[in-house]
Amino acid sequence: MGTGKQYDEEFKKQAIKLAKEIGTKAAADELCIPKGTLGTWVQKALIGEIDTGAGSRTPGDSLTIAQQLQASNKRIKELEKKNRELEELDEFLE
Repeated sequence: MGTGKQYDEEFKKQAIKLAKEIGTKAAADELCIPKGTLGTWVQKALIGEIDTGAGSRTPGDSLTIAQQLQASNKRIKELEKKNRELEELDEFLE
């Protein structure tokens, strides 16, 4: 399975900044990148996994542990659903 397109850190920083200004969907459309990819970057920036530069975070940006858990659980459910769909497709194609 391929690793997908790689984006450099500067591109990610600028994309996150744009998403905060105009929204994730609009920014993803403008940059021609998947909304889910940009959403992941925004979440990582909020919890400090992606450094978006000095002064770019405010106290309101920080996610609480409960919000992180909720987002993680949602992502797990999405991935489990996709996995089931792929398994069904694999069975169909065999």
